Amino acid sequence: MGRSQRLLAATAVLAILSAGCGATAKDAPMWSFAAANTPNAAQAVAPGVESVAPSVAPAAPAAPAAASPVASEMPGMAIASSSPAAPAAAAAAAPSANPNAPAYELRDPKAPPVMPGTVHDVDFPIIEKDMTVANGFVVHVWTFGGTVPGPVIRVHLGDTVRVHLTNQTAMSHSIDFHASQTAMDHQMVEIPAGGTFTYTFKADYAGVWMYHCGTAPALLHIANGMFGMVIVEPKGGLPKVDNEFAFVQSEWYLGAQGQAVDYGKANSTAPAPDFVVFNGIANQYKDNPVAIKTGGRTRVFVLDAGPNEDSSYHVVGTIFDTVTKEGIQLLKGNTGGWGAQAVDLAPAQGAIIEFSPAEDGMYPFVTHAFNFVTHGAIGIFKAGGGQ
Repeated sequence: MGRSQRLLAATAVLAILSAGCGATAKDAPMWSFAAANTPNAAQAVAPGVESVAPSVAPAAPAAPAAASPVASEMPGMAIASSSPAAPAAAAAAAPSANPNAPAYELRDPKAPPVMPGTVHDVDFPIIEKDMTVANGFVVHVWTFGGTVPGPVIRVHLGDTVRVHLTNQTAMSHSIDFHASQTAMDHQMVEIPAGGTFTYTFKADYAGVWMYHCGTAPALLHIANGMFGMVIVEPKGGLPKVDNEFAFVQSEWYLGAQGQAVDYGKANSTAPAPDFVVFNGIANQYKDNPVAIKTGGRTRVFVLDAGPNEDSSYHVVGTIFDTVTKEGIQLLKGNTGGWGAQAVDLAPAQGAIIEFSPAEDGMYPFVTHAFNFVTHGAIGIFKAGGGQ
């Protein structure tokens, strides 16, 4: 099939997939999700044309009033009063986009290398800061290491990790490494404002693991940015590939501009996030496609940090020939010839995915829950000279 025929075919398919986003085949020869810069913007923007967020974001469905969680939710941790009280009123509507908001800071999607040695000391200052999470929208986030998600820690099976935490905020925080085996009241302790603590664990099992703040309400602390990824490779490491990336899917439940997230919205039994994102920012890898090698091996470490929504990670135009999800493996060259089209992840689950793009071109990656694609959960892999 020639390039012009491929373009026409892609246009037709993408017009169907983007139905409901206000996009048409005429508007967008590529995936028409530019409108996802705001929670449900109705405009589509052609590739290469800067999109402008509309001035008003739609109201989210009102959530029931939520009572403030108590310390008994996290036994062994004296944390009932360490976080802002849950709102007494129904959740607020999403704020209006601010055309003067700072531009977002692009997160490098490349996975870091394995840390050298077998004992690792990692500094995790706990920092509050303003962060642009989508064009025109700023959240006052709570972070590990000053970023959302926090830094990726990558080690080998059997390594020892010592994480040195310094709480530079005005409230208490804590940390829970899912890659560790330790009693909650031993290391998942409160770190008061100005306090320090060293969390030590041995990487006893390989996989992609979540870490997060466990201070009550843990939902609020995770929703406001306190989470990240740990990669534990098996003994001997993983085979060499051409490209490696780390993506954390998460959600934003917007409060007022420049404030923390809306706990009432996040705590709804039918949550409706304003944005669903990869690595903290809506559409950042749609705006800035990620280069990969045509015919080469691409490995993706994926974590669903939630706090509420599942992920169905899918790369359009490819088949995953190797998947390790929560310790279960699909291996390339298996006798049945099996492959995978998407990897389903509940909150706190992770996976390692490998594929090889067959030809030059664009390969969008999404969660296949398309209501979230139109709210920011989309990026693009660019193979070779694809346009």
